[in-house]
Amino acid sequence: MTHPRRVAIVGGNRIPFARSNGPYATASNQDMLTAALEGLIERFNLHGLRMGEVVTGAVLKHSRDFNLTRECVLGSRLSAQTPAYDIQQACGTGLEAALLVANKIALGQIECGIAGGVDTTSDAPIGVNEGLRKILLQVNLSITPGDKIKALMQLRPHHLKPELPRNGEPRTRLSMGQHCELMAQNWGIERGAQDQLALESHLKMAAAYAEGWQDDLITPYLGLIRDNNLRPDLTLEKLAGLKPAFERSAKGTLSAGNSTPLTDGASVVLLASEEWAHERGLPVLAYWRDGEAAAVDFVNGAEGLLMAPAYAVPRLLARNGLTLQDFDYYEIHEAFAAQVLCTFKAWEDADYCKTRLGLDAPLGAIDRSKLNVKGSSLAAGHPFAATGGRIVANLAKLLDAAGSGRGLISICAAGGQGVTAILER
Repeated sequence: MTHPRRVAIVGGNRIPFARSNGPYATASNQDMLTAALEGLIERFNLHGLRMGEVVTGAVLKHSRDFNLTRECVLGSRLSAQTPAYDIQQACGTGLEAALLVANKIALGQIECGIAGGVDTTSDAPIGVNEGLRKILLQVNLSITPGDKIKALMQLRPHHLKPELPRNGEPRTRLSMGQHCELMAQNWGIERGAQDQLALESHLKMAAAYAEGWQDDLITPYLGLIRDNNLRPDLTLEKLAGLKPAFERSAKGTLSAGNSTPLTDGASVVLLASEEWAHERGLPVLAYWRDGEAAAVDFVNGAEGLLMAPAYAVPRLLARNGLTLQDFDYYEIHEAFAAQVLCTFKAWEDADYCKTRLGLDAPLGAIDRSKLNVKGSSLAAGHPFAATGGRIVANLAKLLDAAGSGRGLISICAAGGQGVTAILER
């Protein structure tokens, strides 16, 4: 067996993230992902190169998005001989794509690869009414004109009503926000703490833009030069004035301000062997150390929908001989402020860590000053599959700027899943 080798993170690129039905309302998944890919190609002089592979995905896809990643490669300036394929693991898609590419590089199967993701909620698929679909199927199977007419005569006005996308878990019929509201109530997460985390995310990201931090991480697209969800003038008073979004009663704590909005965007990240990067004079910002995914039974197991990272992280730590405190940066995806805070409480709870995670002692608290130091999803927005690439590129740059260190990535995902990773320098 080939001995694993170090996997270098060379850098990343994304387009600015945009709130749904905004600047990217007419852009497709392919349009946005190709734009992000082209920006990466330009930044690292990848024109005409045959990459080991490109792995990306989208959570919301049309039938026209068949072979999406490969089509984006063919529409880019990469060599047409570059293999490409799609994956989908809800909000963990981008990070899981990086894990797949990193593993192949580590084993010597490829020398370089690109991982990422894209999503548009502006162009979410609208399906044909199920009744209409069945009638059209009958028409297609009919042999004689008379049979076709007979089938078509079944059509009624209600058959023209489209099937709109459902914002909810198929097995519970609850939205992600409703599930997270239940988690917040279970863990006693107060509204004020959620609003404070949201405020910090916006202020940190605003400061990052002001200092030029995003300049080599973003390619302008369709007139947008920064994430348009960012609110530099946000205050706790403004956040406190927002009504609960998912639980309308006085118990509700999740609002539009401490939850990520529906967002459009795309991101990619370049990974490689050290040799490949050095041969081309490319930087090595950081190294991919390891990754771990987990899933929880949120249907019958009395566990919160978005708690899977709480399970993935201790497994990842154990395999690498680390503690939760052995990190210089924590990049925790902020789908909802409450999700982040629930996870922190779980790691500090001795009973939960023993009965749910099988640990002898709680993982403990983290140093909050090391959390999402350049802002995260509550400020940038969250185009589901694109979040992983954004976070990997940002953390790699942080580690490079520091000169050394270690960072933890944690992303919760629909379906009761979570994907985590460790980067280091």
